[in-house]
Amino acid sequence: MIAVGSSVLAAGTRHRRVLDNGFAFHRSEWMRSGSGPGLAPTVFLVEQPPHSVLATHFHRHNQFQVVKEGAGTLGPHAVGPGSVHYAGAFTGYGPLVAGPAGLSYFTIRAHFETGANFLPAHRDQLRRGPKRHAQGPVHEPLAPDALAGLGTARRVQLIAPQDGLEAVALQVPPGSALEPGEAGGAGQFQLVLAGSLVSPQGTLQAWESRYLSPGEEAGGCTAGSGGLHLLVLRMPAHAPDYGAA
Repeated sequence: MIAVGSSVLAAGTRHRRVLDNGFAFHRSEWMRSGSGPGLAPTVFLVEQPPHSVLATHFHRHNQFQVVKEGAGTLGPHAVGPGSVHYAGAFTGYGPLVAGPAGLSYFTIRAHFETGANFLPAHRDQLRRGPKRHAQGPVHEPLAPDALAGLGTARRVQLIAPQDGLEAVALQVPPGSALEPGEAGGAGQFQLVLAGSLVSPQGTLQAWESRYLSPGEEAGGCTAGSGGLHLLVLRMPAHAPDYGAA
């Protein structure tokens, strides 16, 4: 299975939402693959207004979050463009606090889920099982001149490999072949930070993405004419302690 996330879909789906606790934000869909059980990769963008606070909560599936614009804090950590955060299923995280310019970030999951379970109100819905989260550093997209001028490919480790979880950034010279590695666990997401990714599914521009299910062929891709700055996010499998995904 290969799915693609695009700015065209996002432009037609941006809307304002208000949660039951009064938290208001804008959301746009960048990748959607249905709402059934099993693998259904999802990427959506949340735009928090300046100084807004999304309270501590958890979800039922593993997820990554990648900051697009603005700055703020996630729990005790400062976050900004290119920051990567991972939260495992049934693992509380937050609060997410937007700075004076607001904060926008992608939420990335291999399984469909909607809503948030706020703590402590939904503590009774937590399940026993592995609890983990990981935070990468701020990793801003390369400027066009720096990207186009790359002479050799660079690999930047953002979250170290651990039980199927990993986040790396690849900075690839113009026209060079991409080597993202095999998709395992619950699959691999590729998110373009800057430049473009030329793939068999088409050319992906900044903030567009691609998902590969486990065992899917990851080859056949190159950096575009201006180079490529790519996030590769390896999603661990849903822990059996939590039942069927």
